[in-house]
Amino acid sequence: MEAFAYSKNDSTSIHWKQLGALAALYGSIIIGWIAYKNYQPKLLTQFHFTDFTLLLLIAQGVILVITPPIAGRLGDRFRLKMGHRIPVITAGISFAAMIFMAVSFTLFSNPGEYFKWILPILIIFWLIAMSIFTSPALSTMELFMPVNKLPRAMAILTIVANLIYSLEPVIVDIIDYIGAPLTFMAGGAVVAISGLALKKSSADLFKMSDGKEARPNVSFKLDTQRSDYKLIFFLGATLGFATTILFNVFPDVYEKQLVSILDNVNGKIVLVSLLVLSAFLSLPLSNVVNKYGLMRSFWVSFGLILFSIVSIIFSSSVAVVIVMTIVFAITFTALSVSTLPLAMERSNYFEKVLCVGIFFSGSALPDGIMDIIMASH
Repeated sequence: MEAFAYSKNDSTSIHWKQLGALAALYGSIIIGWIAYKNYQPKLLTQFHFTDFTLLLLIAQGVILVITPPIAGRLGDRFRLKMGHRIPVITAGISFAAMIFMAVSFTLFSNPGEYFKWILPILIIFWLIAMSIFTSPALSTMELFMPVNKLPRAMAILTIVANLIYSLEPVIVDIIDYIGAPLTFMAGGAVVAISGLALKKSSADLFKMSDGKEARPNVSFKLDTQRSDYKLIFFLGATLGFATTILFNVFPDVYEKQLVSILDNVNGKIVLVSLLVLSAFLSLPLSNVVNKYGLMRSFWVSFGLILFSIVSIIFSSSVAVVIVMTIVFAITFTALSVSTLPLAMERSNYFEKVLCVGIFFSGSALPDGIMDIIMASH
């Protein structure tokens, strides 16, 4: 079982080195997804698989929903039997890096009519590989700091995610310039290196304390409570819904709603601005969330974000759209820093990684549904 040799001061401190390695791995995952979403339609067109687009998106949605809990269950089994969840993380990262490289070499070799069928199989394997290690890796966040500082950790990860997504146009230009083979080769290298950094920086933390089962950063209450699977899935689905609306609906809405005050409005530029604003708000709002509590912060943010989404989409007033966009930025950030810590708080100690997997399963569902709807029209 995961345990640590902590000093008395360690229980209230944040292990910044390990959190930094986790943030780097999280960043590499996001860059990998950007590369995948950029090249998937291009590769399907290049190798004449466009008829299978909808089928592949359905498979993608199913994989991203069912794989995280499975990986979470494996992560819990390893940490309870072997002392930590590192084997699952390492296996997933190695698998993902291998698939990156396999896709790269497949594209370099320019496969013929028969061997081109390996590409959709590799894409499926890549989706599985990325899902295998994401939940166990991000669940290690609870090991690097006290429970009451988890929103601060999520603020760091939110800053990383939002800034990378805000740079997506630049990243896409870079990967278009270097081409698909080199992009997937670089992606495999980045994931492998960042995963190795997390493993090495965390290795000294996974130690048994005189053979006894120490439980750092987890109170007795959290050890004995039953995991609230429905709430945890709902938390993930809420954040996933807001994220899906932000990336797939808002850009077009802004181009229509703001045209009266700005000529040739670029909805993606507005999206980038919103992401940067959210990144700047992350740390201050993590303090607010800590002050008012995770559950209260979540429900207030949930209500306000639904109200702001409806107002932005259906209001004909530019002033209302601008004000509600600011409200959305604040509440989206609050959700980003509160939902995963709340999911961890509502999970049993022995099911921590499983519950993180359930959270990401819920988070992936809205985007999967949106992709399928868009592809079928």
